[in-house]
Amino acid sequence: MKCNFHTHCSYCDGKDTPEELIKAALDKGFSSLGFSSHSYTDMDKEFALSPEAAEKYRAEIAELKQKYKGKIEIFCGIEQDYFSDEPTEPYDYVIGSVHYVKKNGEYIAVDYTAEIVKNAVERLYGGDFDALAEDYFALESDVLRKTNADIIGHFDLVSKYSEKNGYTESPRFLKAAERAVKALVPYGKPFEINTGSMARGARSVTFPSNAILKIIYENGGKIILSSDCHNKENLDFAFDTAVKTAYGIGFRECQILRFDNTNTVKLEKISLI
Repeated sequence: MKCNFHTHCSYCDGKDTPEELIKAALDKGFSSLGFSSHSYTDMDKEFALSPEAAEKYRAEIAELKQKYKGKIEIFCGIEQDYFSDEPTEPYDYVIGSVHYVKKNGEYIAVDYTAEIVKNAVERLYGGDFDALAEDYFALESDVLRKTNADIIGHFDLVSKYSEKNGYTESPRFLKAAERAVKALVPYGKPFEINTGSMARGARSVTFPSNAILKIIYENGGKIILSSDCHNKENLDFAFDTAVKTAYGIGFRECQILRFDNTNTVKLEKISLI
């Protein structure tokens, strides 16, 4: 029961072609793979899927679905940024993510570099990281309404560089996260347990952190495993750690995507990943 639905390929900021990723997934024993290129935004033209490329992306994934039919289920998804207004109807599923905070008319990329975040905290928030986090989680609380997503992407992405910058999950930070969790749980959509920043060496723990995962669990939230893969070697990076973490907090099942609408699996089924 190996699967990943947060996968970036060469159509956006991933390193490998879709077919290279499918072949790697087959080698790793995957039963399904979902592609999720970044949606276009005006402030992210370098890394996102351009409107011109979107049609080619969907066409290639459609061809690969047929080519590998019976071997692996292939999904064509999109990671829709909060500030993107691109249509999502052509896709099998949508990941709703917040990558930016807008402050004084300026977009702050919370996941690009540690220096960008630190500079923004000092310059725009008077050194108050929690104030940035509160603005970020206010957007997160609205991400499902704005994007109509099926999956909540890297919920606490704002803390990607907290370890490098020396920021902590203060009571105020966690309270802002809790407000967002309570706003999102009623939608019934799963939160990613995302290992992508661990794979890239930016963070030593998953998104969300253990403290926030506990808040999600206590409020009845659902989870889905994700590697946020940008290269084929990391398709299942630290999934074993993610499963053990989720189980230790109290989760006993996670969500998956299936064309037959069977979308819940016991964690024990994937405990050997």
